[in-house]
Amino acid sequence: MSRQYEMSVELVGCRPELVDAIKAAAGQEWEFTEWHDQEGTLTASAEGSLCGGESEEEFTERLSLAVWKANGEFCEVTVNATYLEDLPYEVHCLDQSDYDRLIRQSQTEPDTP
Repeated sequence: MSRQYEMSVELVGCRPELVDAIKAAAGQEWEFTEWHDQEGTLTASAEGSLCGGESEEEFTERLSLAVWKANGEFCEVTVNATYLEDLPYEVHCLDQSDYDRLIRQSQTEPDTP
């Protein structure tokens, strides 16, 4: 069963030379198409569906890991998840310890397409 969401993302502290790769990596995880760059903060939003029972927290981890891998280091990834079928929304933001845990975990697991 899928659930309809609008996901807004805010990325702070990304390496400027990797912005295009970061946008591409995030776009592989959610259909972000229009990005805004304001004083080093990247933002985007798009509607889509979480499928297969994926939670907002699991999506935040998946998106953050893709951004961190493209960035090559920690940057702040904040996800505003608006469940369109039952408002209001929740905000999810992972910290340095989440980065360390997810990077370490991803290095022991094979990448899946």
